Amino acid sequence: MAYAKLGRDSSARKALFRDLATDLIINERIETTHSKAKELRSIVEKLVTLGKRGDLHARRQAAAFVRNEIADEETGKKAVQKLFEDIAKRYDERQGGYTRVLKLGPRRGDNAEMAIIEFV
Repeated sequence: MAYAKLGRDSSARKALFRDLATDLIINERIETTHSKAKELRSIVEKLVTLGKRGDLHARRQAAAFVRNEIADEETGKKAVQKLFEDIAKRYDERQGGYTRVLKLGPRRGDNAEMAIIEFV
């Protein structure tokens, strides 16, 4: 399966997507470059599918990827807890397509194509 390398080695790319996925779960909407948003979409869709499974093994798999030390300011829930209790329950009837990517236009400074990725 092909994926965007984004000018990073594998460990930096994995760390980037761990942070972006955690931020998306906590905030439910983030702004990033379009290429990062397109790659992040497949990762987050798999995490939501783990959340829908809901068993202990799925929770441990999600916890191994998501950075759980960050908590939601409003509810105080940590990222994995929010994924399994709030986000996964919201998409019980839905068979995929949990996120959307909206183009914003170029960023001032380096002209990178920006996008918003959010939960549907």
